[in-house]
Amino acid sequence: MITTEEVLNNTQKKEFLEFPARLYKDDDSYIRPLDKDIEQVFDVKKNKFFEHGECKRFLFSDKNGKTVGKVAVFVNQKYLEKQPTGGIGFFDCINDQQTANFIFDHCKKWLQEKGMEAMDGCINFGERDKFWGILIEGFTQPLYGMNYNFPYYKDLFENYGFQVYYDMLCFSRKAHAPTSRIFNIMHSKHSKNENITAKPITKKEISRFAEDFFELYNKTWESHGGGKQMNLKEVKKMFNNMKPVMNEHIAWFAYENNKPIAMWINIPDLNQWFKYLNGKFGFLDKLKFLYYKATKTNTKFVGLIFGVVPEWQNKGVEGFLIVEAAKHFQVETEFIDFEMQWIGDFNPKMLGLAKHLETEVTRKLATYRYLFDREKEFERHPMV
Repeated sequence: MITTEEVLNNTQKKEFLEFPARLYKDDDSYIRPLDKDIEQVFDVKKNKFFEHGECKRFLFSDKNGKTVGKVAVFVNQKYLEKQPTGGIGFFDCINDQQTANFIFDHCKKWLQEKGMEAMDGCINFGERDKFWGILIEGFTQPLYGMNYNFPYYKDLFENYGFQVYYDMLCFSRKAHAPTSRIFNIMHSKHSKNENITAKPITKKEISRFAEDFFELYNKTWESHGGGKQMNLKEVKKMFNNMKPVMNEHIAWFAYENNKPIAMWINIPDLNQWFKYLNGKFGFLDKLKFLYYKATKTNTKFVGLIFGVVPEWQNKGVEGFLIVEAAKHFQVETEFIDFEMQWIGDFNPKMLGLAKHLETEVTRKLATYRYLFDREKEFERHPMV
């Protein structure tokens, strides 16, 4: 017999955070996410998605009162799909299909009551840059904000009837490997144009670079849908939050006559420092973080976002930007590895960029979808 309780009080909130830590205690690849990052998702005052959505989280216990699973379930009116689609996330479960089925059934019922016709998982009640997908290949230490799970999760989802809506591919390469021939050709072409320049982000001018990001991001992703637009206030907040961990050598913009046309935003892999904090980030933990940041060399940087404004796409400016950045950071930094945050298999342009970067797939996650009408034809994510 499995019992269900909604997470409402502090004891339940703590258990929601502590259950995964117990579940993965013997897994050396597991890095506990920061508690504050998870709690912010469920804070009505901090998560803007509550303005147009609803989210609940639940704990599941066996007959002895021992936690055997947890999940969040939510609806987001700006999550635009072919049919009304809700989401489940922050799923953790013992290796038992019956328990997983009970959790999935609970989520399905909750979403149907909200008028949903499908559920996607695991996704986040928030932006797609954190807590998205089920890991199915590459069970190594996760990047900051990336989901990590046991291999059996794939079976729990697929045995219930979930199907892969899209694969999420992470590509890696050595930081000091030579840039590819095709990018060097692109660079040679655009470096002759004195109106085209590239420069790294500087902390002194963080507000101006945030404005450049805002302009670039919304121009580049306006056609993608799914609530991807950002406002300037939240962009500036994001940049200010990144400032303490930002490396000025690895985040770059390209310009035409000082107008932003492309960006390649990278940061150090924060999990190489956060893994020592056991999910905590209070005052003493922040001091610990600063200590490890000063004493532990970070060997990996992470590609967060790459974008080229529509009028400059397919013209090779990305090669110019990447070669300019690589010439700089290969001299100025000690990074050994570079890994890109996930690229959806529905995005051939970005997959092409990864190919031209001469990377290799080092981990794969999947976003699953379950249609409540089991007779309805399943369709994968459309190409963009």
